[in-house]
Amino acid sequence: MAKVTKKNVAAIIAAIGGEDNINMATHCISRLRFQLKDESIVDEEALKEIDIVRGNFSSNGQYQVVIGQGTVDKAYEELVRQTNVKEVTTAELKEENAKKLNPLQKIVKMLADVFIPILPAIVASGLLLGINNVLVGVGIFVEGKSLVDMYPNLASIAGMISMIAGTAFAFLPALVGWSAVKYFGGNPLMGIVLGLVLVNPALMSAYDIGVKEPHYWNFFGLEVAQIGYQGQVLPVLVASWVYASIEKALRRVVADAFQLLVVAPVTLLVTSALSLIAIGPITLWISNWITDGIVHLSNISPMITGVLFGACFALLVITGMHHAFLAVNLQLISTTGRTMFWPIQALSDTAQGSAALAMAFVTHDKKNRSIALTSALSAYLGITEPAMFGVNLRAKYAFVCSMIGAGLAGGFIAYNGVISQSIGVSGLFSILSITRAGWGAYAIGMLIAIGVPFVLTFIIGMARRKQGNAGF
Repeated sequence: MAKVTKKNVAAIIAAIGGEDNINMATHCISRLRFQLKDESIVDEEALKEIDIVRGNFSSNGQYQVVIGQGTVDKAYEELVRQTNVKEVTTAELKEENAKKLNPLQKIVKMLADVFIPILPAIVASGLLLGINNVLVGVGIFVEGKSLVDMYPNLASIAGMISMIAGTAFAFLPALVGWSAVKYFGGNPLMGIVLGLVLVNPALMSAYDIGVKEPHYWNFFGLEVAQIGYQGQVLPVLVASWVYASIEKALRRVVADAFQLLVVAPVTLLVTSALSLIAIGPITLWISNWITDGIVHLSNISPMITGVLFGACFALLVITGMHHAFLAVNLQLISTTGRTMFWPIQALSDTAQGSAALAMAFVTHDKKNRSIALTSALSAYLGITEPAMFGVNLRAKYAFVCSMIGAGLAGGFIAYNGVISQSIGVSGLFSILSITRAGWGAYAIGMLIAIGVPFVLTFIIGMARRKQGNAGF
């Protein structure tokens, strides 16, 4: 792997238009992020020739240069030493870029900023649920029996893992409340409390709606059902916005000496009451309507849905629209107990890795081969940005081949009814998130996602290589 030097960082600065073209700069785990005055003057060909650069792209007002985990922080430090650009946090850069976004992009950005911070908890829970499925799944190792049946001493371990795995989903409104209230500018700790109010054990569980008859409060003739919102996303999202709005308004008018006694109690009481009386019932109806619509459309032709979603998911990643599907998946899981979209997303990531792996065999350039190999490994472990932006999009045909493979794999597993009960890691280990009944079909889908992009990319790439135009 190439080392960060003054020379290659200076080359990056020159390629993006020089110091005078940089308004702001920051970095994330793998990319330098810039707000540029004029993206049209970026010399992308020059960027490709820099040894530490693995890719580059523009998204939502940010120009991003993929460097790699563990290396990008050194590149950023050197960038700061060589320039006088304004250093900002990733959040500050996103806030500045948000001013340039259209309404739809702002909604997608909001969903990303709210749900990405809680993703580690969801993924961890998904992995643990997968481990529990291995322990309690019947017929995995012995026909008609699970590991717990074979070894009863494992029952307590399986029970504990199941309890831990279910916690993040059971208290999902608390996680969303923390992140959403923080995003909207309120006190994030009170966001947790607001989320916990909506899943308080004193309320009838949302999962029991239609099974049990709820109790009611009577406020001067207004009857309010004592119903919780376990696993729900939209109710707490809207409630968090209301909470933050009220809190900020009160902080402007309440004297500092009384804020501790007034702001939090009044805001929590008003928002909680509004949530239980109006926000919750209305948004729950909207959530169910959206969920029913998605399920209905996917049931019309699961295979066509799988093909289209699998093939197009990579395009959604480029635009940032894929973040919206995190909320969709969580809503489907909480409402129906399953989602068909997460397994398809995971296979799309695998397909990106396979196309990048093929490019390692196609290219004769040592630097590009190293980038392709490391990017493929990263994609197989669930991180696709280096493969997508650093290899496949640069080669173009490799990206198309990955879309074809992902579409075929998505169509196959959707046709065979493969579902996930949780969100876990993508890539090769994504099978842990799949229900036991779908393991066989998902394994075949995984082979399709690995084989088709690799073979197509290799064949086309070798043909182009003979013509001296492998495209990478």
